[in-house]
Amino acid sequence: MQSIHLPTLGPRYWIALCIASVFGANMGDFFARNMGLGHVAGLPFLAAALAIVMVTERFDRTMHQIYYWVAIIIVRTAATNFADFACGDLKLPRLGVMAGLAIILALALWTSWQLLWRQPADKTDQAVLRADLGYWICMFVAGTLGTVIGDYCSHNLHLDDGGAALLLSPIVAAFFLTGRNGPLRWLPFYWSTVVAIRAAGTSVGDFISGRHMLGLPLSTLVTGLALVALLAIWREPRRSKQLLPAG
Repeated sequence: MQSIHLPTLGPRYWIALCIASVFGANMGDFFARNMGLGHVAGLPFLAAALAIVMVTERFDRTMHQIYYWVAIIIVRTAATNFADFACGDLKLPRLGVMAGLAIILALALWTSWQLLWRQPADKTDQAVLRADLGYWICMFVAGTLGTVIGDYCSHNLHLDDGGAALLLSPIVAAFFLTGRNGPLRWLPFYWSTVVAIRAAGTSVGDFISGRHMLGLPLSTLVTGLALVALLAIWREPRRSKQLLPAG
């Protein structure tokens, strides 16, 4: 993606990513259950939607972040469905899936670093926020891993969704407190935080979409509107195009 379409790393970005994680978790379940697509049939539609976003983004020269956040939701939705397919439909053991995904994520990060990201002169947020092919592959794997972790805490540890949310949310807060003065811009710390956000978002999303809370359709609507409202109301300072690296 072009740099003019990327957010800057800061409180707004991380809070929006947390809400997007909850919304994406709900969207994945809504696709699979309410739209009747199951965990697999909706994936080609999501892949096509992501491709359309990426192609359209290349021709847009206006400065905004719509493409990035739409892509985040699409990838998060797909990751939810893929995780549910692997551990639900295929009944693969969650611990094994978590270990495999962690290895795949590490390899994807290493490969992307070696082939695409290793630019010592780049001191900007785009050192981690690349939004290129390697970035979105890593985001999908991180989202899938986070989903499985959230489900593992809810089901395998028998904490239920509320208990898992109470366990995982402070871990996300600890990442923020530890990384607020710089580490959140370090590649391993950034992606560890993304996985933690995805895990907590899964549990929070499943909890608030439960039958005794909002229910899935209303929860999906509320979290989606919350994300749109946050991004619309909390504006970033406008950046000069001359100060941004080329996309």
